[in-house]
Amino acid sequence: MIKRSMAKHESISDKIHKYRGVLLVISIPIVLIIFFLYVLPGKSASDAAVLEEIELNSRRVGANSRGNRNYAVIFDAGSSGSRVHVYCFDHNLDLVPIGSDLELFEQLKPGLSYYANDPQTAANSLSSLLDKAESVVPMDLRSKTPVRVGATAGLRALGGDASDKILQSVRELLKSRSTLKSEENGVKILDGSQEGSYEWVTINYLLGNLGRTYRDTVGIVDLGGGSVQMAYAISENAASRAPSLPAGQDSYVNEMYLKGSKYHLYVHSYLHHGLLAARAEILKVSEESGNPCILEDFDGTYQYGGEEYKASALSSGSSMEECRRLTLKALKVNDSCTHMKCTFGGIWNGGGGDGQKNLFVASFFFDRAAEAGFIKASDPVAKVQPRSFVDAAKRACQTKYADAKTTYKDLGENNLPYICMDLVYEYTLLVDGFGLDPYQYITLVKKVKYRNSFVEAAWPLGSAIEAVSS
Repeated sequence: MIKRSMAKHESISDKIHKYRGVLLVISIPIVLIIFFLYVLPGKSASDAAVLEEIELNSRRVGANSRGNRNYAVIFDAGSSGSRVHVYCFDHNLDLVPIGSDLELFEQLKPGLSYYANDPQTAANSLSSLLDKAESVVPMDLRSKTPVRVGATAGLRALGGDASDKILQSVRELLKSRSTLKSEENGVKILDGSQEGSYEWVTINYLLGNLGRTYRDTVGIVDLGGGSVQMAYAISENAASRAPSLPAGQDSYVNEMYLKGSKYHLYVHSYLHHGLLAARAEILKVSEESGNPCILEDFDGTYQYGGEEYKASALSSGSSMEECRRLTLKALKVNDSCTHMKCTFGGIWNGGGGDGQKNLFVASFFFDRAAEAGFIKASDPVAKVQPRSFVDAAKRACQTKYADAKTTYKDLGENNLPYICMDLVYEYTLLVDGFGLDPYQYITLVKKVKYRNSFVEAAWPLGSAIEAVSS
């Protein structure tokens, strides 16, 4: 009883003495925490700021900041019109969206060559396109963004002093009006091999073929207004057998290093054989008489490259068979061939091979097919056979000029008299010119799917890739 009473009234000091070891263990961490919280506040705040800055930097890198992006502005100054493309690439050379699309694309007509005698007006025609292009490039990146103007067959055919004056006026326009980065040789006439090479790079880049073997790539035929290009990858053995050409002419084979792979690219550009230029060549064959390629009841003239040609129908109307005969003559299919294999005009065809088996056919081939109604204009690509063009030509050549506007509602009025000629020419070019089987499948292409978007299948993307890589 006495022991219980003493234990019950044990003093506080006795308890502290009794549990001093436990209290010591508990108090040390508490003292340390108080020390760091209240004695060293400056160091803690500084560390927090550093961590916050690191986090912000991480977010910037993760969000792919502007510093990791490169823009390129490329003008395609073609014979039928002028177009501008603006692209944005990340550090992996992958396309990055500009707004809701993977590129800005704008166009207008006519082309620079239309102003052959007025170089200042020719240059000024690009002003609205330039303004739209600059508007999508961030202001702080404009001085680092290359701008190129590539004139193709229209100015190439114009030649001489007129084309030089137009190009100089364009250079002056860029210098006075634009804050974009002008390259030393950024405004020029592209030679045919450059145009064809860029187009091949564009399509194979978008398809994800670059870096694979040449057998895994696709070939291209690009029908512009003034010229037509063919390009496809060939084997090293085939490249070694390429015929040599006189000095000053583009070589048949270009070597390209892309995504770690070396390609031997056969490429040739046929000047005067674009769709609009070919009309002039076909009309020359019939001279001043009626032409069987012109729709019945049409009597007029055709202007191209500063020249005027008589364009009148025969009294009996157009005839597909007679139009084919004239077209073959204009293409010079029967010209002597000094090589093992030729296309037309005595030009080496590259030897064929796996790189040509899968053929993508672009520009006016797609446009006329859509306007003739055997593919949908809204589809980015369409599989057809070359014979589809001759089937469409049979119908077109039986159409009277007065009925053409109703039959071909999507065809511009200036093109109506020549729909028979255009379709016959495209079939003849593919089958007799490039030697394709009329029944083999080819891909008509307007745009190529890239990830979840569609990108214009045009040579400027290949030029942009080169510009941001250099």
